[in-house]
Amino acid sequence: MHALKFDWNPVTGIDIAGNFKIHFYSLMWVIAFILGWYIMKRIYTKEKMNLELLDPMFIYVVLSTMLGARLGHVLFYQSELISQDFFSIFLPFKFKGGFEFTGFQGLASHGAAIGVIIGMYLYRRKYKYKSLLWILDRLVIPVASGAVFVRIGNFINSEIIGKASGDFPLGVRFIQDEYYKSEIVRLTGIKDVQKAYNAVTENPQFQNLLDAVPYRHPSQLYESISYIFVFLILWYFYSKTSKRDQTGFLFGLFLVLLWTVRFFVEFVKEAQVDERATWALNTGQWLSIPLILLGLYFMFVYKPKSPVS
Repeated sequence: MHALKFDWNPVTGIDIAGNFKIHFYSLMWVIAFILGWYIMKRIYTKEKMNLELLDPMFIYVVLSTMLGARLGHVLFYQSELISQDFFSIFLPFKFKGGFEFTGFQGLASHGAAIGVIIGMYLYRRKYKYKSLLWILDRLVIPVASGAVFVRIGNFINSEIIGKASGDFPLGVRFIQDEYYKSEIVRLTGIKDVQKAYNAVTENPQFQNLLDAVPYRHPSQLYESISYIFVFLILWYFYSKTSKRDQTGFLFGLFLVLLWTVRFFVEFVKEAQVDERATWALNTGQWLSIPLILLGLYFMFVYKPKSPVS
């Protein structure tokens, strides 16, 4: 079973000039949004809806997702940024320790969920058709597909890593998470950061550095694969059953499926805040519970006041 264990030491982006780099993580978000638009186009075509409504929806979704995800990360996991590097909260750059283009890193899915709901509420107020829940019932389908790519982006970035996997047959050594950039340069004596990382896995001289890296659960891949099934289940209920006509059901099903996956995968994740590592349930799990309960409410309790509510 050793074949299921491997070292992960990828190139994380394309260097353009100086400190500017196109990060593959950012490209995963682009793929998620573009694919989501095409899925919604197919849904709106099937429903005989005006396709011109999709362009403003796309703008609302992108802005509310990114803003909600970023603010959620800062509030739930990294509140010190407010005082230490305030402008990096809203810009794809970091200023502390020198200027660097980072792309939009540090994004929380719980914040994104709240952001999208608020964004769609504002969108529905301006474009008065159907109901907010009707829109959300359909929007959650491409959201689930997008989550697949976002977690792949996290894997590329070696972030949101899992706990040490021990004897578990599947394990990944995240080289770039184990050693900071400045640390790997110092330990190898190689000034080029990427070459220094590569030396750890390719040069026997640094075998001791490689051996010090533990195998971990690839929790990002656990989530990404699970979200494929969430997407397929949602698509089945939308396209093959009458549940698409039950207002709020698909939205509720999405909340239950996605956040239940998140709740259980969190058991094999490292705590994102060191001070919370001893909590019985971590931050992600506590934030998932109310969303799961909300989903159950919309699936089994909620009754619309009128056919269009």
